[in-house]
Amino acid sequence: MLKSLSHVFLPVFGGTALVLAVAVSFANRNYGHSKIETLETRIGQVEAHAAVAQENAEAESKRAAELEIKVEEIQAAAAERVANGANLTASAPIRESSLGLGRSALKEEIAAWDVDVLPDGRGLPVGSGDVWTGEEVFVARCASCHGEFAEGADNWPVLAGGFDTLADEDPVKTVGSYWPHLSTAWDYISRSMPFGEAGTLTADETYAIVAYILYSNDLVDDDFELNNENFAEFKMYNMDGFVVDVRPETEYTEWRKEPCMENCKAEAAVTMRSVFLVETPAEGGSNSVMNNASPDELPTFSAEGPSFIPTAAPKPDEEAAAIPAAQETKVTDEVTELAAAGEKVFKKCKSCHQIGEGAKHSTGPALNGVIGANAGSVEGFKYSKAMQASAEAGLVWTDEEMAAFLAKPKEYMKGTRMSFAGLRKQDDIKALIIYLKTFGS
Repeated sequence: MLKSLSHVFLPVFGGTALVLAVAVSFANRNYGHSKIETLETRIGQVEAHAAVAQENAEAESKRAAELEIKVEEIQAAAAERVANGANLTASAPIRESSLGLGRSALKEEIAAWDVDVLPDGRGLPVGSGDVWTGEEVFVARCASCHGEFAEGADNWPVLAGGFDTLADEDPVKTVGSYWPHLSTAWDYISRSMPFGEAGTLTADETYAIVAYILYSNDLVDDDFELNNENFAEFKMYNMDGFVVDVRPETEYTEWRKEPCMENCKAEAAVTMRSVFLVETPAEGGSNSVMNNASPDELPTFSAEGPSFIPTAAPKPDEEAAAIPAAQETKVTDEVTELAAAGEKVFKKCKSCHQIGEGAKHSTGPALNGVIGANAGSVEGFKYSKAMQASAEAGLVWTDEEMAAFLAKPKEYMKGTRMSFAGLRKQDDIKALIIYLKTFGS
């Protein structure tokens, strides 16, 4: 039985193997043929891409050559115009037809950008603002940089005072003392302030801030209201202090010539030192002081460099201001607390007044020993006419008189140059007087 089965299966298996071998052979043949067709297709695609790239390269090369020729033509035309005396900066000729770009601006669009204000009031929006509203807005939006009374904070600009300094070598130029047109203040504040929040002020707020700055400069009374109708009528203190600049016509042609580069000096010497030195105190602001150094041993300069580099003198350590022993008094805990509070209040006065050891006159006089002293009696300071008149009338700075003055300086003494608007809180006034007393009375 087994033998007979082997005779049956062996032929079957042999036939199957033969069929499979033939099938594999045909499959390999078909795969090779397909592979060849695929490679031929890819070669055709690569050749097509190469042809397109070659065409693009030739087109770009041709365009570059055309542009080079155009540039040469433009340069040649410009050289010819210069040779013939033509003005290369003249306006372009007006074309009869438009270029077809964009559209005409609408009136509303032009008005949105046309916000500049001129000295005669043109460009001002309708609005108004009074001094007291201006003080509130100024304290909230401007005081962090310019101080609550426009006296300047840290190194930020002072906006008030300086009227009697314009003839000095180091004048204090403020909105009140120097600016010729009120429109400059309104326009700048409206466009650029507050710092970091430009354009957020309303027209009424801007009018109010400008009114407060005028009041801080003692140019208006505290009931003044600025509006678009009376704006152009206001005349600034220094409006006549400027002249038309005619130097382009009268001077520039005298020194705008080709520089001489022959027979130069072999050596140049520094013959004098700076007249002023500017100190920047830690609490902010700056003081301009005379430079008493002599011009000895100043360097000379040549093509090889300076003859020597002078070594800066070491700056002595700043000694902390101490209360003189003769002025120290035994005070109660309450008085000590008031004096400490008064020292904080005095920060509002620091931009104009100094106190303590080594105090000097600034915009205002040094205040050592002011309580109990006669008004206008500090030696070496030039007082306003109003203060001089009060001194001649016998005014003495008692606690009561000083308190009344600090509350509303401009109302207490008409004509005072003091730009301080006043302290509203009686506790601040009391604390400040106690603090002043610790420096003599």
